Amino acid sequence: MSASPVQLPPDIQVFERGWLSSNNILLLGREQATLVDSGYGLHAPQTVALVEATLAGRPLDVLVNTHLHSDHCGGNAALQQRYSGLRTLIPPGLSRHVAQWDPHALSYIPTGQTCTPFRFDDVLTPGSTLALGEREWQVHGAPGHDTHSVVLFEPDLRVLLSADALWERGFGVVFPELDGDDAFEAVGATLDLIESLAPAVVVPGHGPVFRDVPRALANARARLDSFVMHPARHVQYAVKVLLKFRLLEAQVLSLSDLQAWARSSTYFCVVHAREFARLPFSAWVDGLVSDLVRSGAAMRDGALVKNAG
Repeated sequence: MSASPVQLPPDIQVFERGWLSSNNILLLGREQATLVDSGYGLHAPQTVALVEATLAGRPLDVLVNTHLHSDHCGGNAALQQRYSGLRTLIPPGLSRHVAQWDPHALSYIPTGQTCTPFRFDDVLTPGSTLALGEREWQVHGAPGHDTHSVVLFEPDLRVLLSADALWERGFGVVFPELDGDDAFEAVGATLDLIESLAPAVVVPGHGPVFRDVPRALANARARLDSFVMHPARHVQYAVKVLLKFRLLEAQVLSLSDLQAWARSSTYFCVVHAREFARLPFSAWVDGLVSDLVRSGAAMRDGALVKNAG
């Protein structure tokens, strides 16, 4: 029997979007409306429509990004076009790359994903407090999944907007590890931070809102321990996540097109050269696709690969 949906106060509206687009959180105040994270570019029209329908003629005043992965900021440009006075806040770590628009440094080329260029007005400084919507939100640095990610915490209701630092059953791919950086320790430190905040409710970057934070933390730590003990397991998981994301975006691709896309992704080339050079690239990717099929996340139809699950 599934748990009942978590009820939040009416000034905190969550649009649960799935895995191609991050969840969007609309914070409604008497004088200000803020959206946290804007989803993937392919779904930008739907993001704009959801915001418009909920605001019912009111403007969107502030847009906040917890981090700059394409599934969290891909709707920024569309929202900025729709709401001319929109003020956009991003974490500081990659702000110069947004100003110069460097899609490689912003991870869009390495992941084989896209993001329409957008502007920003200010940065989210960890350790600061922001008035967003009707409430005061603390900004906390949350490195690990992304070196520059932040989470937002409202201490009165003890609501945490955890982005990809904590999901109900895990956390996001630790992308710095794919670059050869040691980041598992940062994941653990961020989980410790979340535990110290003692949230009563977590709104994750993907998946449903949840209350059983101790269980989620235990699941995340067990997953992290597995990756620390077997780093290759994390690498395999990460590249399969990227393949699945591409299938979510395209829905159907020929195997040759999927192979070509993987070759265009810096992460696939780097991981293959570092960890799997003994295998021909095409055979390695074909094996990853077969793993997705066995898990029910993809289907094979002759030369076509289809999204499933």
